Amino acid sequence: MKLSHFPDILRFGHKNDPFYLEFDRRRGHYSMATDHYHREYELYYLFSGQRNYFIKDDVYQVQSGDLVFIESNAVHKTSDSGAPNHERIVLYFAPSYFDDLPAEERDLLLSPFLQEFPLLRPNLQEQLQLEALFHTLLTELNEQQPGFRLRISHIASELLLYTARSFLKLESLPKQESSSVQRKISDVVRYINLHFGEPLELEELSRHFFISKSYLSRMFKQVTGFGFAEYVNLTRVKEAERLLRETDHSITHVSELAGFDNFSHFGKMFKRLTGLTPRAYRESHQPFLR
Repeated sequence: MKLSHFPDILRFGHKNDPFYLEFDRRRGHYSMATDHYHREYELYYLFSGQRNYFIKDDVYQVQSGDLVFIESNAVHKTSDSGAPNHERIVLYFAPSYFDDLPAEERDLLLSPFLQEFPLLRPNLQEQLQLEALFHTLLTELNEQQPGFRLRISHIASELLLYTARSFLKLESLPKQESSSVQRKISDVVRYINLHFGEPLELEELSRHFFISKSYLSRMFKQVTGFGFAEYVNLTRVKEAERLLRETDHSITHVSELAGFDNFSHFGKMFKRLTGLTPRAYRESHQPFLR
């Protein structure tokens, strides 16, 4: 279905809502510029183009017609695959979106986000059915007829149910054969995810994995879309967020447990990546401490 009559950018809702969405038509070459993880579950659909998608510790090649499912708080990033131009829509569902559902229905709707392999490639018939739903959703958002918000919410729920049922009846795409470089970088990412609380230097990891420092730096960026230090800091801040939410450790101790050896650097990185100071973040998630 043609999307050319829609604007290049369409938005519904806000980041504090239980559900919101983004549609973008991007021309030329594009890679996400920012570190990226969030508490919302993310349903990503690529209408046209090709993308590389880094999720947790692996990289997937996404083509038009693919659905990608991102679990809550999973680190992810899309990057340029070498082919310019793409159109995509992303639906975000906060954990609270599912709170009022019976357990059986909640588990069903969340099941696509919990798959080991987070990519679904529908056949042509199912792709057309999905795109009809997406097209109706975008038409409602673009025209904004009376009741459009209600219709969009209903279609979003229908898409969740459709994809959940698809995982029950369709075989997901077999895991793509990774190159030796991709496998090596995935090993490095898994090592960082396990050892973020320890000192992590690029030179040390290059020796550990028998790769030159410059090659590791270049391939890490190429495969994941993140710079090495960028990913380490992101992983540590993500852990600090968890500790600030779930424990009463002092902020200094949180910074140490998360792997920061300099409290000032911790504060600066935390503010840059979350928009809040560690204290403000804790107070917003543990209001009883105010």
